[in-house]
Amino acid sequence: MRSLDAIYAPVADDLALVEDTLSLVAQSDFLPLEAMLNQVLSRGGKRLRPAISLLCGGFGDYDADAQIPLAASIELLHTATLVHDDVIDSADTRRGQVTANATFGNPASVMLGDYMFAHAAELVARTGHIGVIRLFADTLMVMAKGELAQDVSAFDADSGTMRDYYRRIHGKTASLFATAGAGGAMMSACDADTIDSLREYGRSIGMAFQIVDDILDFCGSEEQLGKPVGGDLSSGTLTLPAIVLMEDSPRDNPVQRFLEAKDDDDRAARLDQALDAARQPSIVDRCMETVDDWRERGLGALNRAPDSGPREQLTAIAEFVTQRDF
Repeated sequence: MRSLDAIYAPVADDLALVEDTLSLVAQSDFLPLEAMLNQVLSRGGKRLRPAISLLCGGFGDYDADAQIPLAASIELLHTATLVHDDVIDSADTRRGQVTANATFGNPASVMLGDYMFAHAAELVARTGHIGVIRLFADTLMVMAKGELAQDVSAFDADSGTMRDYYRRIHGKTASLFATAGAGGAMMSACDADTIDSLREYGRSIGMAFQIVDDILDFCGSEEQLGKPVGGDLSSGTLTLPAIVLMEDSPRDNPVQRFLEAKDDDDRAARLDQALDAARQPSIVDRCMETVDDWRERGLGALNRAPDSGPREQLTAIAEFVTQRDF
């Protein structure tokens, strides 16, 4: 499998400028804020979303001066949602590092996330493209709805349907991938069919990406995840492995028993049983078949875009996000 550095090669210089833009965001005349920004923005990451945005700009009239602020705004929006997620989940670590809320407390971290949302909006406004600005605003609303849907359905077995799950992960994750694809194409003045194709490519790859993450939450290691294994289920969030298990045994299964636990001690005792049951090879294999279906759907959409764009790199990204180790 190709490395991300090799995949990103056509946009490497502009991706470096995205990093420079994020470094400027971390500068502030208010030193406590600067310390918080540096903590959350210095973690790096795969930068998949800004890379997709820049690459999708290659299907039209590419203008780096417009593409770079958009790509930076997408990454900043993503990072801001992680800050808020950590507050909601009371997470102490992310990617193996201490979270902002563990360091600075929840109230300050909420305001940090709000500041980053505002700065992301300022960056996208620099593009001067009213359609992209509207897309950014719509995406933020969809992401907020996705997070709310997850929070209000915690420990609710009735929310454990495939339809509910797909709706949640579209809102939380795939919508921003879709915006990366469509936004990059819009900034390059692509035609409507190309924009729609790249939007669907991004959405489908985002769905596959999140499902892989959800499988890893059952089958990965704490070292690999940078956070405790089984965090989603322990917080009452039903993801694909648990849903498949519940569909196989709708009347009695370890996940259902975990959700129905009467107290914390009872719930803790039942969590390991539920995790073990949901990581059975047969269930993992079926979940990976779903990942493959979303990847192929994304590649099908990509194939409808013009031959002149960077299809090879976007195809490689699709392969990368769906072949991570378990």
